[in-house]
Amino acid sequence: MTECNSVMVRIGELWLKSEPVKKQFMKTLTKNIKSALDARGLEYNIEEYRGRILIEGNAGEIADAVSKIFGVVDVSVCKTTGNTPEEIADTALEFARGNLKAGMTFAVRARRQFVKGFTSQQLAAFVADKIWSEIPDFIVDLENPEYEIFVEAREYGGIVYDSRIEGQGGLPLGTAGRAVVLLSSGIDSPVAAYLMMKRGVSMSGVFMNAGKWAGSATMELAKDNARILSKWCPGRAFPLWIVNIEPFLSAVYNACDTHYTCLFCKRFMLRVAEAVAKENRYEGIVTGENLGQVASQTLQNMNVISASVKSLILRPLLTYDKDEIVSIARKIGTYHESPGDTKCLAVPKKPATCSHEDVICSNEERLEEEALIAEALRYAELWIARDGEIYRKENPE
Repeated sequence: MTECNSVMVRIGELWLKSEPVKKQFMKTLTKNIKSALDARGLEYNIEEYRGRILIEGNAGEIADAVSKIFGVVDVSVCKTTGNTPEEIADTALEFARGNLKAGMTFAVRARRQFVKGFTSQQLAAFVADKIWSEIPDFIVDLENPEYEIFVEAREYGGIVYDSRIEGQGGLPLGTAGRAVVLLSSGIDSPVAAYLMMKRGVSMSGVFMNAGKWAGSATMELAKDNARILSKWCPGRAFPLWIVNIEPFLSAVYNACDTHYTCLFCKRFMLRVAEAVAKENRYEGIVTGENLGQVASQTLQNMNVISASVKSLILRPLLTYDKDEIVSIARKIGTYHESPGDTKCLAVPKKPATCSHEDVICSNEERLEEEALIAEALRYAELWIARDGEIYRKENPE
């Protein structure tokens, strides 16, 4: 079996950027890769080339870690060699010996860049001839081979590999600003956070603890969601503010038309999140809202909800089907098969699907919202999730 000494990292849409932006994005991506490897305690050496990143070290563990980094299209455990056809072919033969048998369909995929003396097609033919000399009777199939070997000849050396591990794609985390997500115990909001992270946005969470109005499992599930999301930003913190909104919901129950409770609650949560965002210089608020999924998520109601704050509201799940959301939740680890008691006792039996802002505002005038927001923030708990662990930090001032 071939002993691989490196991992090759491919990047995607970063190369569509201008040179200055590309340079900055690559710098951030490399930093994120180092953070992920450091978090696992791995030894490594990174070399960055045009279109490729090569990492020497424990190839298997490095490939697993890097495949989870945003901005990476895919990774390959590979062996590096010289960039002559002879050296590349000899290395490719090592791979073939352990995997290719007579009668199997087979293909060589070759690329050449900044190396003179042969073309990519000539390199592929040379490698195939070398393999045929020792393992004859394979069947060339360029469309759907049972086994394929990839070879690259570049100015800095040759690269040989026979598999690709799919990465996360997207943009490097930290290249698109910072936002706060209304993180709940449910399925949607963690997926919304993940999708924003995939687009390069650094995330923090705010969980609204409804106290006696919420099921007994909600807080621990929300913390677990933060803990799992922190695995997708290895080496970085994922802060989570836990804010007590029980007094607000009790005030709504005593003073307002409870037909609109869900709208009062959504507007209040956005105002709390906006205060957290301003205090920490976040540039937007992310929600897990999905069009038409529940009564508060009609277009008219979302208009009323959005009007409660001036901040940018980002709804990455707006057009997703529930099955699509669940599929992503399973993939990233935030889907809970048996979540426990997560009901909300404040939801009315017949929640409003169509509301008007003047009606909502007139009800809210019966509440001392500014005082309720200030109280909620004053006693907020700050939790820090990092690399799959979560712990409480001292309350922020």
